[in-house]
Amino acid sequence: MPREVADADYRLMVEAVRDYAIFLVDTDGRIRSWSAGAQALKGYTPEEAIGRSIEIFYTPEQVRLGLPRAKLEEALRSGRVEDEGWRLRKDGSRFWANVVLTALFDQDGTHRGFAKVTRDFSARRQHEELLRQSEERFRLLVEGVRDYAIFMLDPSGNIASWNLGAQLNKGYTAEEIIGRHFSIFYPQNKLDEKWPEQELAMALRDGRFEDQGWRLRKDGSRFWASVVITALHDDEGRHYGFAKVTRDLTERRRIRTLEHHERHLHQFLAMLGHELRNPLAPIANAVAIMQLDPDPTEQTRMTREILGRQVGNLTRLVDDLLDVGRIVSGKIHLENEPVHMRQVLEEAVEAVMPASREKRQLLEVEMPEHDIRVQGDKVRLVQVAANLLHNAVKFTPEEGRIQARLSQAGPDVELSVRDNGPGIAPENLAYVFKLFAQDDQGPVRADGGGLGVGLSIVHQMVQRHGGSVSAFSTGIPGEGAEFIVRLPAIQP
Repeated sequence: MPREVADADYRLMVEAVRDYAIFLVDTDGRIRSWSAGAQALKGYTPEEAIGRSIEIFYTPEQVRLGLPRAKLEEALRSGRVEDEGWRLRKDGSRFWANVVLTALFDQDGTHRGFAKVTRDFSARRQHEELLRQSEERFRLLVEGVRDYAIFMLDPSGNIASWNLGAQLNKGYTAEEIIGRHFSIFYPQNKLDEKWPEQELAMALRDGRFEDQGWRLRKDGSRFWASVVITALHDDEGRHYGFAKVTRDLTERRRIRTLEHHERHLHQFLAMLGHELRNPLAPIANAVAIMQLDPDPTEQTRMTREILGRQVGNLTRLVDDLLDVGRIVSGKIHLENEPVHMRQVLEEAVEAVMPASREKRQLLEVEMPEHDIRVQGDKVRLVQVAANLLHNAVKFTPEEGRIQARLSQAGPDVELSVRDNGPGIAPENLAYVFKLFAQDDQGPVRADGGGLGVGLSIVHQMVQRHGGSVSAFSTGIPGEGAEFIVRLPAIQP
C-alpha cells in the first residue's frame, strides 16, 4: 500500500472519531493538529486551537503548579503517561478528563512531539461520586446505629470494621478490637466446641447463618445475643469476608422467661384453688351447723363468728384464685347484657358492709338519681366493685373513712373508691395491678397482707369490659389511695 494512501486513511480514521479528542503536540507543548472529536469535546475550532499551548485546557491553579509541563516531561521520560483530572473547555466549563500522552520519536530517535488522546469521563465520575456518596451515607448509617453491633470479618474471622453499636454492645473501642478474632466474644464452652469456626463454615456454605446464645462483653459480663452472619462475595464470586450483626436480647429473654414462669404460676394457682375448694365446703357446713345452736356459750359464739369470717375470707380467696386460672387460660365467660350500675354498687357495698362495720369505718356512698347502664356481666362487675371496696376496708384503719362514688363522665361511667389509709408509694403505682404486687419489692400498701390477686382481677375484668382502671396516691399516710374505673356507658 503506498505511503500517502496509508497516511490519508489514518487521517480519515482520526477525523471520524468523535468520542475522543486526538491531536498532536510539538516538543514545546503547542498544538499541531486538531480532530473533529477534539473540537466537539473542547469547543475550539482548528483555527482557534492550532499553535496554542496545551495550557489552555488546564485550570489556572494547575498552570501555576506547572502541571502541563510536568506531564510532558514525564511522558518524554517514560514514553507514556496516563492521567485523570479536571480540564477546561473553551466556554470555561469543566469536565473530568482521561488523558493519555505519548511521546513520539522518528526513526533516528529524535523527539518529534507528543500524541495526546483525551476522553470525557464526567458521566463516569458523576456515577462514581454518587456511588461514593451512597457508600459514605451507608457507612455513616452503620457507624451511627446504636442498637446493633454491625461489623465486618475477613475470611479467617478477624474483625475488619467496628461501629458505634458494637462498641456500646460489647465494650471494645475500634482500636482495641480491629484485627482480633471474633471468637473473643464467645464463652469457653463454645470455644471448646469450636462454635465460632462452625458458624463461619455454615454461613459460607448456606450464604447466611442465624443463631442465639450467650456472648461475652469486654468486662466479662454475659448477654443473650441474636447473631446473623452473612458471607460476602465480589462480582466474580470470590469470597472476601463476612458481615456480622449482633443484637442484645437479654431483656427480651428475661421478659419471656418471666412470662413463662408467670403462666406456670397461674396454672398452679388455678389447681390450688380447686384443691382448696374441696375441704372448704365441709368447713363451711360445720360453721353453719354451729350457728344453728340457739343458746351457745360465749366461747362458742366467738369461735363460730371467727370461723364464719375466715371461711368467708377463704371462700373469696379461693374464688379469686380460680378466676385467675380462668382468665389466664381464656376460659372465663362474660355475659353481655345491659347492667344497672346502681345495683352493682349497692350489692358490692352490701357485701363489704359487715367488715367495714367491724372496724367502725365510715362508708359513704354517692350515686346519681338517674340510672346509668353499661353493657357487660353484672356478676363480674359486682366482683370488681366489691374487690375495690374490700381493698379499701382492709387498708383503712379503724374509724377511717371510705368513699364510693358512681357518676357519668362524658360517654363513660365512672366508679371511684377512695380511702384515707396509708396510701401507695408513687413508685409502686405502676405495678399495683400486677399479680402478687404486694410482694414485689415489699408490700404495695404499707400494712400489706393477702396475695394481691384482687386488684389484678379488677384490672382484667375491667379490660374485658372495654374499660380502664387507674390508681392514684401520694404515698402520704392518711391521704390514702383512690381507684377509678371507667366503663363505656349505654347511651340513652
